[in-house]
Amino acid sequence: MKTLDQLHFDNRFARLGDTFSTAVLPEPIAEPRLVIASSAAMALLDLDLAEANTPEFAELFAGHRLWSTAEPRAMVYSGHQFGVYNPRLGDGRGLLLGEVVNAAGEHWDLHLKGAGSTPYSRMGDGRAVLRSSIREFLASEYLAALGIPTSRALCVVGSSSPVWRERQETAAMLLRLAPSHVRFGHFEYFYYTRQHEALKQLLDHVLASHFPQCADYSTMFREIVERNAELIARWQAYGFCHGVMNTDNMSILGITFDYGPYAFLDDFDAHFICNHSDDAGRYSFENQVPIAHWNLSALAQALTPFIAVDTLRESLGLFLPLYQSHYLDLMRRRLGFSQAEDDDAELIQRLLQLMQTSAIDYPNFFRELGDNPPDAVLARLREDFIDMAGFDAWAVDYSARAERDGGTQAERQARMHAVNPKYSLRNYLAQQAIEAAEQGDYGPVRELHAVLCQPFDDQPGMQRYAERPPEWGKHLEISCSS
Repeated sequence: MKTLDQLHFDNRFARLGDTFSTAVLPEPIAEPRLVIASSAAMALLDLDLAEANTPEFAELFAGHRLWSTAEPRAMVYSGHQFGVYNPRLGDGRGLLLGEVVNAAGEHWDLHLKGAGSTPYSRMGDGRAVLRSSIREFLASEYLAALGIPTSRALCVVGSSSPVWRERQETAAMLLRLAPSHVRFGHFEYFYYTRQHEALKQLLDHVLASHFPQCADYSTMFREIVERNAELIARWQAYGFCHGVMNTDNMSILGITFDYGPYAFLDDFDAHFICNHSDDAGRYSFENQVPIAHWNLSALAQALTPFIAVDTLRESLGLFLPLYQSHYLDLMRRRLGFSQAEDDDAELIQRLLQLMQTSAIDYPNFFRELGDNPPDAVLARLREDFIDMAGFDAWAVDYSARAERDGGTQAERQARMHAVNPKYSLRNYLAQQAIEAAEQGDYGPVRELHAVLCQPFDDQPGMQRYAERPPEWGKHLEISCSS
């Protein structure tokens, strides 16, 4: 394992030059103190966990210190925001400190969020607040534990620096990791400003650095489509709502990126809107599939100078079939099936409709379904459904399907508990941890993070994290300013 001063930087994106980013130094926040660190994320950099307890750790990730080989840059990009093209965005409150190479030869971007104003701050202060930093930290590490591709969160550092949003809050910095922070919006920026040479340079960089297995741009775009189809399938299967699927929030790597007003479904509701600023419901839960396809089409448009339109359309045509295949496979596994049958899609859709009309707790239903043999557990679960006759008809078909799948109850339970988390990231749990942290008590957020790092395992004494949320906890307002 390494210490902080042993990290090796190889800043490939910075070497692209000033056309792609601007050199900016972080603006320190006052009285930095470590709120939370992720041992799993630190391991990606080969960092010893003990480093998190050193004064240098908080100082580095609060902007007070910098490695001599780091090259902080604010990246420029554009993007479609709620369907409307914004010609110039960029890192308005974040900085790419540099790229660290670990012992396995993997490059990891160190991106400091809340690092102060940049040329792309658009009249903003460039700061992040403690609550939003904690929310992104928890989500990043929880999705990783679920097996959903995501950027990672190394740590949150709090401070006494005041920040004004809807109220006065305190500033914080979040250090997040990803193999790349290039977004769909990067390509849109150079396409719409007609900087085609720079667009080609960016394509070459992404191809060589992040898709070396691809022979050319066309093959790379096809893989981007494939990755996003699988990503969105995982979101939908696990009830994750991103909230702001603008093209500038879409990673070129097909990972979950730029957490804002996200939420996981509590009661199943296909029409759920997690961002209360989204008046039209553009980014509702059920719209995430068509919006992902729309965003890929926007990316395809930006690549037309270098990839034939017919080739782009052919790759785009793969999205929905691939999504459906991945989603069906995930839902089969969540229901305990090890083999595929032709009527599985209909069985799943009937269940979701029943859950919709009865406001069934989405994560707990699947976990409980695997606890006991089908007949016994279905008799208990039917009590939660309004349409009991409809559920009974579904239960008969499900029991028959489970019997045809074969295997013992122990095998079925093991399969189901391996994919159905016992513990879920509920908005109200995050809010309770945030409120404690705002009072200087970091114990609750650290405990919640520890539980969520092993979401599938029974953890003694942690049952309260597995309970259904109270009614007030289902209606918290989360906006982009979070």
